[in-house]
Amino acid sequence: MKKIIILLICLTCLSTASNSQEKLKINISKSTIKWIGEYTFYFGGHDGFIQLKSGHFIKTGAVITGGEFVIDMNSISNTDIKKKKGKKSLVNHLKEPDFFDVKKYPLAKLVITKVKYSDPTHARLEADLTLKGIKKPINFKAELNYDKKEIKTRFKIDRRAWNVSYKSTVKDGAISDAIGFEVTLKL
Repeated sequence: MKKIIILLICLTCLSTASNSQEKLKINISKSTIKWIGEYTFYFGGHDGFIQLKSGHFIKTGAVITGGEFVIDMNSISNTDIKKKKGKKSLVNHLKEPDFFDVKKYPLAKLVITKVKYSDPTHARLEADLTLKGIKKPINFKAELNYDKKEIKTRFKIDRRAWNVSYKSTVKDGAISDAIGFEVTLKL
């Protein structure tokens, strides 16, 4: 009986050790989130960056299985407009209630809920994105480079699902309902 109990204890310890989770903090100064807003009926649009406030991946065994990232919406910037006045005007407009309402919602959050690997360096991630106080599920593909300690992804969201409700007209250069993101996360 003692041998069985010792065996069960050993198996439990081995199982716990092999499934142990580790938090891998990302390097926010080397990680980037680029946003892309395009026009609906012709080529062009605007782009810029948003800074991460904090973030980490969850590693279980040898693979990434989750993570949580907080985005500082006040950090939104523009990179395509060259004139300082135009750049400032766009950034201020993006911070208003009809876009991201950063006074009321200064932070956005993405929580990875599921990772499904197609091979060791490619995965489909499911996540919950909270933007303007609205939490919705999203999914996207990601490429993992363990040598460079980075993960890259590109995806789009429908801004209307998060009440980013700016209404534009063709005369104004109607903007697409999709917002694109190009993300590089470095450990």
